[in-house]
Amino acid sequence: MSRQCLIVRGGWPGHDPVGSTDLFLPALEEQGFVVDIEETPEVYADAHAMARYDLIVQSVTMGSATVDEVAGLRAAVAAGAGLAGWHGGIIDSFRSATDFLQATGAQFAAHPHAPEDRGSTDVEAYRRYTVRFTDAAADHPITAGLTDFEVHTEQYWVLADGLNEVLADCELVAGEGDEWTRAVTMPVAWTRHWGEGRIFATTLGHTLDVLRLPPVTAMIERGMAWAAR
Repeated sequence: MSRQCLIVRGGWPGHDPVGSTDLFLPALEEQGFVVDIEETPEVYADAHAMARYDLIVQSVTMGSATVDEVAGLRAAVAAGAGLAGWHGGIIDSFRSATDFLQATGAQFAAHPHAPEDRGSTDVEAYRRYTVRFTDAAADHPITAGLTDFEVHTEQYWVLADGLNEVLADCELVAGEGDEWTRAVTMPVAWTRHWGEGRIFATTLGHTLDVLRLPPVTAMIERGMAWAAR
């Protein structure tokens, strides 16, 4: 019997919610999922519909969700559905919905410019940094066999809690003019148990070229498989 996956996408178009989620449709189909796609989170409030899904993939940067929609998503995950996503599509969603932030375990706070670009308004807030796999990653099905790698993209300053199992992190290094005075360790990929459900999230994925990097693709594809009921 096939499994059911729900993709909810929308919000700020700069993160290409359509293109980025379409990128992973072949992998979901290979994993045996029948995929439904919604362009708003309204479905979250429909308990009967949500009970069908084994996996929810969300790509909604910013945007908004009602109290009932957030409650419906939380209930579906607590009942055993998996939740997976990347970058702003999962940890910069529904900024005013604190119940959603609690469930996902992390919130985007900033993506500081590189020191040499500080104050620029016409330069992307990109930094070059190394994604480092933690000790917990070595034997985890999402990250086993992956090795540290370098990226040049947005580096998220993340507010997170201790319930997360961090599989990859990075150092956000202070430069001249920055308000912080030492390197700060930031999570890059993590898992989380929520009731009977599982959650996978990564801060990577600002652009399609980052999502296409082999270790990033592998983490997301494995993360979706791991999270699913």
